[in-house]
Amino acid sequence: MRLALKIALRFLASSKKQTLFIILGIAIGVAVQVFIGSLIQGLQESLIDSTVGNSSQITINPPDNINYIDNWDEIISMLENSEELSQEITAISPVVEMPVFVILSSSVNSLLRGFDFSRAEDIYEFSSKIVGQLPENANEVLIGKEFSEEHGISIGNTILLANSSGENREFKVSGIFDLNVASLNKSWLIGNIKSVQSFSGLGNGVSRIEMQISDVFIADEFALDIARKIGQSLNITNWKDQNKQLLSGLQGQSISSLMIQVFVLVAVALGISSILAISVVQRSKQIGILKAMGLKDSTTSLIFLFQGLILGVFGAVFGILFGLGLSYSFTKFAVNPDGKPVVELLIDPAFIAISAVIAVLVAVVAAVSPARKSSKLSPVEVIRNG
Repeated sequence: MRLALKIALRFLASSKKQTLFIILGIAIGVAVQVFIGSLIQGLQESLIDSTVGNSSQITINPPDNINYIDNWDEIISMLENSEELSQEITAISPVVEMPVFVILSSSVNSLLRGFDFSRAEDIYEFSSKIVGQLPENANEVLIGKEFSEEHGISIGNTILLANSSGENREFKVSGIFDLNVASLNKSWLIGNIKSVQSFSGLGNGVSRIEMQISDVFIADEFALDIARKIGQSLNITNWKDQNKQLLSGLQGQSISSLMIQVFVLVAVALGISSILAISVVQRSKQIGILKAMGLKDSTTSLIFLFQGLILGVFGAVFGILFGLGLSYSFTKFAVNPDGKPVVELLIDPAFIAISAVIAVLVAVVAAVSPARKSSKLSPVEVIRNG
């Protein structure tokens, strides 16, 4: 084996240009894999984050004939104390919501939502998205950025709200939020859960329970586990069922990315196999002499398998570096008007390692045919034919 490795290195070193071209071909293939894979993963991560990153991924709603959940604290305690479910849940928060009219020069329809901010912070990250203070006191409220600008309402002002029962109540604006969604900034008013419960007439009930989990792609399966655990006639929804078009698009992206990578690897494999096959012909005289001196057929095969392995390793290393550089450059040139990358750079070490291993395996497999061809060379015929 050591002899085969030495001969393989000598063959590669004696044809430097040919060796460099093969390594370059493998490197480009790996670089395309890393770049396309990282780009698609970054795009999908960005889409998922913008869709459900700061919103409920699984929502527990009341039964169809009831508009509130009265034992919500028991349900939350049950889920948080469940060994089976608690490890997956990253945030869980009760929410009270009610339609209201904002009494201005004309009535404006809005949705007043009440949160337990100590719990809701893990989902909505209010602390980083408001100017002013959270409405911890009774009859305080947050308004959205667009709502504030449209109606000229500032922090410290008072607004008059009317509920569906005709009750009017004044709320002081303690802060202005920006959830980066114009429709929510226009339509949502956010208050303390106790204050909104009092105004809604729900008593201690809540409108729904919202939660996030560590793996967003198992939300549908996890929702079924929750339904089995709580064993009540509650409606449990998840983001996957509500965003089927988005999931279809993500699946299409993944398939397209995989097909591109497969065809690139096939092209690399064909290139390596062709060049090494030519190398067998070019070096048939040396191989014939070595066989005449006692070199075994199996050792001859190993020479070309080692060549494939060495070329694959060097190609994979340079390809990863080139691919990471290309990905980094893309985030610097493809930017939004605010200077942020169109697609955030996502480096997945596992994906990169798998890409490198696949590239090396492809290079070794591509060397199998030339290796078999070299093992079948007859030293007598090679030397006779010169």
